[in-house]
Amino acid sequence: MRVAVIDGRCMPGDEAKLSVFDRGFLFGDSAFETLRTYRREPFELDAHLERMGRSLEALAFPIAVPADALREDLHVALSTVDHGESWIRLYLSRGEGPPGLDPADAKEPSRVVLVDALRTPSVESYLRGVRVRCIETVRAADALASAKLTNYVASMLATREARRHGDDEALIVDRSGRVIEGATQNVFVVRPGGVLTTPPVDVGVLDGITRRIVLELARESRLRVELTAHTPAELCDAEEVFLTSSLRELVAVSHVDGVPLRSSPGPLTRTLHDAFRRRVGIPPVPYS
Repeated sequence: MRVAVIDGRCMPGDEAKLSVFDRGFLFGDSAFETLRTYRREPFELDAHLERMGRSLEALAFPIAVPADALREDLHVALSTVDHGESWIRLYLSRGEGPPGLDPADAKEPSRVVLVDALRTPSVESYLRGVRVRCIETVRAADALASAKLTNYVASMLATREARRHGDDEALIVDRSGRVIEGATQNVFVVRPGGVLTTPPVDVGVLDGITRRIVLELARESRLRVELTAHTPAELCDAEEVFLTSSLRELVAVSHVDGVPLRSSPGPLTRTLHDAFRRRVGIPPVPYS
């Protein structure tokens, strides 16, 4: 059962509606967060709300994120559904207004919480890994890349191109030829010698919640960690590559641009994923 809460009103997801004059629909003038539950509790909700606040600042919203209202809406939505774990989308737009670019014309912000049954990768996909294709693209909101906004056109087209080549996921390559992130994931690379790397946030990478936790786990394990971005050729020569996201946790990469990697999933990917699963309190993936 899908559930929506719009400005405090709970309803079945299929009945949820926003005005066609909502600025999120007209101009992408909106921010969102996607998270999941573990044991039916929202995971890292505070971190997601804090990041949404930064996204709203980037959009020059005149209000702070209504955290208490979103928490209450989410509580209502989760108390309504009868499935197991949930997928959650928090959405805040500048609201309804005339079809002009001036944000001052907007009325009250639109607040939406969506909840649906969580669909996670199969065990087989964790064991097999995913094939990725490096796609050079310029995102429309590159100057706001660290904000989680609803403009995903470039990422959607990159994913389409990756699928056209028979691959599962797209990795975004910037104008300097560096792989900075996936279409909806952060990317990690294990270099020879066991050095764990991921691009720094200041190159235009979303500050992923799962990315943060993986970095914490790596440092707790005294792994050598470097914040740097790599070229597609360097990914092909890596010991391991994996992707992180709130919904899929850690997923190994098996091929980059058709080139098979040395190991997938590699030992460091498995170790960090096991540590992540211990952190959230669920059984590990049976890698061995």
